[in-house]
Amino acid sequence: MLVIGLMSGTSADGIDLALVELTGAPPSITLQLRHYLQVDYAPTLRAELFACFRPESSGVDRLSRLNVALGEAYAAAILTLIEAAALTPAQIDLIGAHGQTLWYDAPGPEMPGSVLTLGEAAIIAERTGITTINHLRSRDLAAGGRGAPLVGYFDWLLFRHPTQARAIQNIGGIGNVTALPALASADQPLAFDSGPGNMIIDYCASRATEGRQRYDVDGQLAASGQVNAALLDSLLQTPYLHQPPPKTTGRELFGVQFGAEVWARGVTLGLSVADITATVTAFTAESIALAYRLWLPWPVAEVYIAGGGAFNPTLLAMLQARLPGVTLKRHDALGI
Repeated sequence: MLVIGLMSGTSADGIDLALVELTGAPPSITLQLRHYLQVDYAPTLRAELFACFRPESSGVDRLSRLNVALGEAYAAAILTLIEAAALTPAQIDLIGAHGQTLWYDAPGPEMPGSVLTLGEAAIIAERTGITTINHLRSRDLAAGGRGAPLVGYFDWLLFRHPTQARAIQNIGGIGNVTALPALASADQPLAFDSGPGNMIIDYCASRATEGRQRYDVDGQLAASGQVNAALLDSLLQTPYLHQPPPKTTGRELFGVQFGAEVWARGVTLGLSVADITATVTAFTAESIALAYRLWLPWPVAEVYIAGGGAFNPTLLAMLQARLPGVTLKRHDALGI
């Protein structure tokens, strides 16, 4: 069957879409990528998204209108993808629309957890005529899960090695890992959010360049600075990092407010903008390595890096230094 999947992650750069052909059924399923497309959010839409990320600048009217605007943007992107693949909507069997997460409360002892993910699926289905599934995170929460990361099942189906344990590490806005036992093992996989990904780095790069850069291009800014050990050590005391799985996090913890606090502390310490960026880059690398040391049930021989962080050589070098003896590769090596 031909399926289109689309989503936007916590960095909210735009819409990623994949048209795939699926054959078989779990646990023996194969996937062939037929076409891929990335569509940037229009500047006005992205600005509205970031306004609505924070309760103090949002409201039910803005959220309702944003839900519709995102639905229209997703539908238009899907139709563009179908045309680029030289197909028609009638040839597509299914759309999986993750949408854009605006807010997430992790389940706790006294609350069931909640998530607000926008991008009206009714608009997508109406504009395309294709059966559309959405509210994936809400369904996972309703079933007793944590609402994210959803990619763990995908990793388990496709990326296990016959004899070696692997970790599939996404470094998007937030970092998340799927620890995969070998096919020959009876162990179960483990997936959770390791902590910050690019989100704080992006914030600091934007502050350092007065908004000219939305991220640290090729890790150059961090590479030109020095990691401040005192600031890094204090960041590593963030309680989330020491909370055992199952756990998930997001912009609510590691968003603009966290970045602003780190920036202010760096300025107070007399650090340069490059030093602050180098330190938060090391924070992401160390938080990933710390998650492996504390929570992975077995050592891994290979780590495959996905997400925008896979293109930051400074971040990858810092991570490799903290994972001696482990082979780091980009997700591309797995065919994705």
